[in-house]
Amino acid sequence: MGVIPARYRSTRFPGKVLADIRGLPMVVRIYKEVAKSRLIDELVVATDDERVRDVVRGYGGEVEMTPADCPSGSDRVAMVVEDKDVDIVVNIQSDDPLVKVEMVDSAIEAMLNESNVDMVALAKRIEREDEFTSANTVKVVFDERHFALYFSRAPIPYPRYEGQPAYKHVGPYVYRKEFLLKFLSWEPTPLERTESLEQLRILEKGYRIKIVETDVETVEVDVPEDLKRVEAFLDANS
Repeated sequence: MGVIPARYRSTRFPGKVLADIRGLPMVVRIYKEVAKSRLIDELVVATDDERVRDVVRGYGGEVEMTPADCPSGSDRVAMVVEDKDVDIVVNIQSDDPLVKVEMVDSAIEAMLNESNVDMVALAKRIEREDEFTSANTVKVVFDERHFALYFSRAPIPYPRYEGQPAYKHVGPYVYRKEFLLKFLSWEPTPLERTESLEQLRILEKGYRIKIVETDVETVEVDVPEDLKRVEAFLDANS
């Protein structure tokens, strides 16, 4: 099952999930792309706002209402799936209008192919220096079996020699439902608080996150100015 948590009251960009991107509200653009998945049998937008509900339903999408005070997008996802008979849950970010269905399916396939994996995340090689140094870009390092070693807002690994590859986390998360509920029952951990990254709670508790590499570039929308970056990317790749 796929869930797109879409909170209306974003601190830095209220209503961003309904921002227009070439004639489509951002959340609808994401929904339409992910709905192409050959592996997701049910897709829902989880929101706290009737405006989002009405827009998504107007385009034929499925919506479930969730409380406005959910602590995180993951909690909003969990509220939707908690009583459903599902095993694998996909958390699709509502601020990632360039997400591609192949990203979603490759992450799900990794979960299906390894029964001992509880969570999957995607990573893309960083190509720009400003992304590597930006605290808004979440970097990840992983071992030779593609299990995450650490996530950070800092530049990792340290660039000791030119050409050393670095990766950023992009796109959706995939969980086993029972693991998602367990994860959300834990209190935030010290490294998580330091970096403000939920992924670190999982690593600090001794669990593993499988990393799948992707070549798909995305642009997250955090502030209104990011819409210009999305448009520029679409212009350059149309």
